[in-house]
Amino acid sequence: QVQLQESGPGLVKPSQTLSLTCTVSGGSITTYANYWSWIRQPPGKGLEWMGVIAYSGSTTYMPSLKSRTSISRDTSKNQFTLQLTSVTPEDTAVYYCARVPPNYGLGTYDYWGKGTLVTVSS
Repeated sequence: QVQLQESGPGLVKPSQTLSLTCTVSGGSITTYANYWSWIRQPPGKGLEWMGVIAYSGSTTYMPSLKSRTSISRDTSKNQFTLQLTSVTPEDTAVYYCARVPPNYGLGTYDYWGKGTLVTVSS
């Protein structure tokens, strides 16, 4: 059973960098054909896919967020990390990490973290 857990600060000031970590247990982030995503949901809005890091370490980002988003990983800790720079109150959301199951495309997720609320406010 794969489990994901988000961690990071719940409050970030405008213009600062939001940094969240997803710790994965029950499976390795380097296992072939596994892809690991960050998704967010602003209050009252739908889910927004932000980006993905592959088992190989390659990354792909939502074009509208690409200039501000970076996803990296620490394979020794089985973690992957989201960094979002120059945040504004519009970046306030519940942030989730999730796994794309092997042989499925983005938009299909079989395991999710519980989500963590990040508020951008001074």
